[in-house]
Amino acid sequence: MTDPLTVFLVPAGHDRFELYSEAPDESPTSPAQNDRVFRQWAHRASVRWHALVEVARHGSPVGRLARWRDRVVSRLAETIAEQRTLWALRDQSSVVLRTPSSLETARVRAILEALLAHARSHHLRWLIIDLILFTVSGILFFVPGPNLVAYYIAFRLVGHLQSWRGARQAMEAIAWTFEPDPGLAELASLVDVPRETRAPRVAAIAERLKLPRLTAFFDRVAVPSS
Repeated sequence: MTDPLTVFLVPAGHDRFELYSEAPDESPTSPAQNDRVFRQWAHRASVRWHALVEVARHGSPVGRLARWRDRVVSRLAETIAEQRTLWALRDQSSVVLRTPSSLETARVRAILEALLAHARSHHLRWLIIDLILFTVSGILFFVPGPNLVAYYIAFRLVGHLQSWRGARQAMEAIAWTFEPDPGLAELASLVDVPRETRAPRVAAIAERLKLPRLTAFFDRVAVPSS
């Protein structure tokens, strides 16, 4: 029997929290031969987007335009990757949620329910928008060269679909177990501390939690009080 997935409730500012985990990267799943043409096309575009991301991260671009393109592709890929916590919830039946130890259980449950409800409506809305944009982007099929727009929109479309499914599963079927964590409570106290000053303490918390990418995530989402 495999251990349940562990997700972290990361403080991101005054009364703001984000769900976080370091789920592994997912490669696009090949569609069945009897799948509809749209799904097969979306799969091919998603595969090409993955290939573009690999080139952007590990290639050797020549010229200013190529370097700019690779930076944009890499940044977009990082943004999409933050949805992987929701993706990982799609097939789960039980999940452990590590929470700041300063929060009471009732408060944690209310925060979790609000985050999941927002995620479900947000990703459904963008799923519909990206479906329309992806259809329109087919016009660029006749433009020579890689159709970056279509590849990106297709990958976003698949990502929003998986995120919506994960949020729905989390709200309707997952049994949640809450585990207070003093490290996350300490992280909450660092939101208003300047990034350079807090960096060693955030890194130490990330090391204790065995989350090597937590520092970069926290720096992106933390919003100091005004």
